Amino acid sequence: MNSSSKNAKINMAICYNLVKKRDMKRTISELIEEKAIKVDHGFDGPCQKLKRHTTMNTIANHLFCFLLVIFYSCNNSGTNSKTTLNEKIKVDNQGVNIDYYDSKTGDAILLFIHGWGSDQTYWANQVTPFVNKYRVVTLDLPGFGKSGRNRKSWTVEDYGKDVSVVLNKLDLRNVIIIGHSMSGAIAVETALTNPSRIIGVIGVDNFKDIGIVLTPKIEEEWRNFYRTARQNFKKTVSENMLQYLFSPSTDIIIRKRVSNDILNADTIMAVDCLENADKYPFVEKLKSLKKTLYLINSDFMPTDTLAFQRNKIDYDLFNIGTTGHYPMLEKPGDFNLLMQQAIDKIESKETK
Repeated sequence: MNSSSKNAKINMAICYNLVKKRDMKRTISELIEEKAIKVDHGFDGPCQKLKRHTTMNTIANHLFCFLLVIFYSCNNSGTNSKTTLNEKIKVDNQGVNIDYYDSKTGDAILLFIHGWGSDQTYWANQVTPFVNKYRVVTLDLPGFGKSGRNRKSWTVEDYGKDVSVVLNKLDLRNVIIIGHSMSGAIAVETALTNPSRIIGVIGVDNFKDIGIVLTPKIEEEWRNFYRTARQNFKKTVSENMLQYLFSPSTDIIIRKRVSNDILNADTIMAVDCLENADKYPFVEKLKSLKKTLYLINSDFMPTDTLAFQRNKIDYDLFNIGTTGHYPMLEKPGDFNLLMQQAIDKIESKETK
């Protein structure tokens, strides 16, 4: 490299750095005057001085404009990239906000859906262990947590549409969907309506009694429960439901947390949600799924595996032992090991 071209590059670097300090026009003129950019080495007669002065002004103006474009292009490009990278996409279903967490990195995606009366924080013991290997997404179903409540319909199909909106807004593919409690039905409904995006379904302590026959007596008992729950939610749920959610081994802290969350839920939404979930045609939907249903269930209340066999529904049961209805809270280490086994089986089937 000759000395003139080397000087030119040095000069350009100096100019660019000084331009960033916003003293652009004056700086360039000073550099020219100080012969950082050399225009003429001859005799400085009146004409030559005028010519050099005009030339220097022209160069200064052109160089100023050129560097100004470079500066703002680079600056704005970096800002926009950073904004796009860190920006959280707003997700809502017909005006109902859906709050969610997205780790954003990973090829396979684990989408966690909480159960009745809880929220996405119930998956905290799963996010940390799995986030380094998978893209992890959790959400608050509308009516729960930080999501909106501004609607009147709370069916499994409604919630399936909510989750579908999340899938589409975040463009999630290669998804394994994990649903706890009533969200097992929501996970199945979502998988049925998004077959190209969902590769596997994992239920957590659910689908235990899909073979139950709804006799007139049972239906009458359910109607009475929902009627009294609408009249006095806390009393009815406390006396007729909470004790079935815990095993003798369930930690008192978990008992208090779950009880507090359920009893402070919106009464109308919570009862409607539970009643609609009980009406979901589980056997019919599971037959339509055409995928193996993976279950991580407690044996405190056993799973009716014969009902799966009678109805020719493909399932794989992982028994976590004696816990209450919240194995991911009560035995997080054991739960995560079983979930990894289920994930491995799902991914193995996908690669065949």
